[in-house]
Amino acid sequence: MRPSAEHTRFWSIAGTGVVTGLGSGTRRFFEALCSGRSGLSPLRGLPAEGFRLRNAYEMNDVPAGAGCYGRATRWLCDAIAEAARDAGIGEDLSEVPVFVGTGLRELRSIELRWTAAGDFPVSRLHFGEALRERFGASNTCTINNACSASLYALGLAADVLESGAEDTAVVAGTDSLTASMFGLMDRVQQPPLSQVRPFDRGRRGVLMGEGAAAIVLRRHGSPARSWLRSVALNCDACHETAPDVGGICAAIAAAHERAAVTVPDIDLVITHGTGSVLNDDAEAVALAKTFTSVGARPLVAGIKSMTGHTSGASGLMSVVVASEVLRSGRVPPIVGLDEPDEHAGGLRLVMGEQARADVTAVQVDAFGFGGVNAVAIMERADE
Repeated sequence: MRPSAEHTRFWSIAGTGVVTGLGSGTRRFFEALCSGRSGLSPLRGLPAEGFRLRNAYEMNDVPAGAGCYGRATRWLCDAIAEAARDAGIGEDLSEVPVFVGTGLRELRSIELRWTAAGDFPVSRLHFGEALRERFGASNTCTINNACSASLYALGLAADVLESGAEDTAVVAGTDSLTASMFGLMDRVQQPPLSQVRPFDRGRRGVLMGEGAAAIVLRRHGSPARSWLRSVALNCDACHETAPDVGGICAAIAAAHERAAVTVPDIDLVITHGTGSVLNDDAEAVALAKTFTSVGARPLVAGIKSMTGHTSGASGLMSVVVASEVLRSGRVPPIVGLDEPDEHAGGLRLVMGEQARADVTAVQVDAFGFGGVNAVAIMERADE
């Protein structure tokens, strides 16, 4: 699967950065995942009164019960700074486009502005102002596209590079917990849950997480941590919240076709895997239709059991993890998965502890409300 002159649709991931409650920095984050460490903790950044849920996968950067403006923006800038250093391009991004995916932007800051003393300028809802101040970035784009937002940002960046308009781009995703989204999850999930357990028979729903991830993407030919072979996007618009197996299968097939890979080429799938009943069922059925129906059995993993659902940042967080898997051959486990449900039972799930495998190609899934589906294919960059 090495990129060839005949196949031009590939890009190098030259640098990565991540900020999460499991640790800041790609290496610390990946080590925590491989050790099976969960970021679940008692609720901190939101006042506990009024919620039945008592746990979340949060950043530990504010005093318990306190609010703080601009957290999602701060994490975004820190993740981008790490990715830029890792890629060796420095922090002057005046000539580099920046694409940001997010589900909620700075909604928590607006909530604080409404309920507490202080002010938060509306201009800060878009990340462009902070990116100009920190990096001199003049060409920024924010994609607010539910839980697949950062993979949509990745797809747009790849298209821009493929067009020849740019040689380098920064892609990032960020999201923080908000009282409104946390309250919604608190009300619709009965009874309240205490842990995210993707694909487990006893799973009951989603708990939110927060953090940011970033990569530096370059046109092929540059030194690479890993290769991005394709990003496929669709919107099946089947249902407001329930995912559609057909839409997911179509996105997977399109990603394989664009990457010029066959189903048996894929060694690992990093799933969307939210722990919700409908999402995990639909994704498991789609993976079975794609892989096991033709005798292919890639490893199947996912990180939300340790990070929670980081909303629009989640897809790119999985891309960073996939890049590390391709470099190391270590695959983080799905923690809390004790007994796979009937739809996931035929999948080769990574359970209990990390797996070690010769992984050459990885599929990364991200799906959002309204059927906004995104699938990326990545490949190992051999030395």
